[in-house]
Amino acid sequence: MQIEIDERSGFCHGVTTAINKAEAELQAGGELFCLGDIVHNGREVERLQQMGLKTVDHTDFALLSGVRVLLRAHGEPPETYLTAERNGITLVDATCPVVLQLQRRIKNICIEAPDAQVVIYGKQGHAEVVGLVGQTQGKAIVIQSVDETDKLDFNRDIYLFSQTTMPLDGFHSLINHINNNISPTAQFRFFDTICRQVANRLPHIRDFAARHDIVIFVSGRKSSNGRMLFEACKRQNPQSHMVDSPDDIYAEWFANAKTVGICGATSTPKWLMEDCRLRVAELTKER
Repeated sequence: MQIEIDERSGFCHGVTTAINKAEAELQAGGELFCLGDIVHNGREVERLQQMGLKTVDHTDFALLSGVRVLLRAHGEPPETYLTAERNGITLVDATCPVVLQLQRRIKNICIEAPDAQVVIYGKQGHAEVVGLVGQTQGKAIVIQSVDETDKLDFNRDIYLFSQTTMPLDGFHSLINHINNNISPTAQFRFFDTICRQVANRLPHIRDFAARHDIVIFVSGRKSSNGRMLFEACKRQNPQSHMVDSPDDIYAEWFANAKTVGICGATSTPKWLMEDCRLRVAELTKER
């Protein structure tokens, strides 16, 4: 049986940088905390915890003092930096440069056009979106689809941004809808802030899924990027299975298969996909 690991799956650049920073800090010695899961993959979080990384939430973070805390790639609102300064916390800032640039653009727009509606195409409560909304003092409007545009006032200026990992087609649908409904007296501007390294994985993963009889999609359950990419795999190839670890893989899946493709999210480590490949090989070695 042919088993192929998708070479374009796995950590994006921002996540790779955050993981590398965490490993370097831990190897240097001393205590290191991370504000939130460093990546939406439980297996990778466990690996780093075994190295000494301690995960805290925002409530616990506010009680820390005089320690080192890593900020993950998703980015943080301004309040996090103020808390760190007040409590003498040393920040190891691993915010993705793409996210950091987006935060700055949103903050500048709020200064340039204080009366405009800042709209973020993204998922309410997602870590990156929380950081983006924070640049607007909580005033930004978060919408995930055209169905939620009833939150907008089409008689007022609208400035549209996007969470970096959202799908391009959804963003374009929003642009078309707002263009068709905005008042002639209001201004509409949009800023394509979707990370192409992530967005380009969607068409690629469809092609990858179509090439194989069975697809094993490796992803943490918390990963929104993972859910989006898996749904694309499933639509392209109904014989696609989402797994969190090699233990989730079953021999009966491969009864009539000649090729198996293994792929994953931007939060999926390569070592975990390799472990899944070994598991598939073990389950099918008699054939």
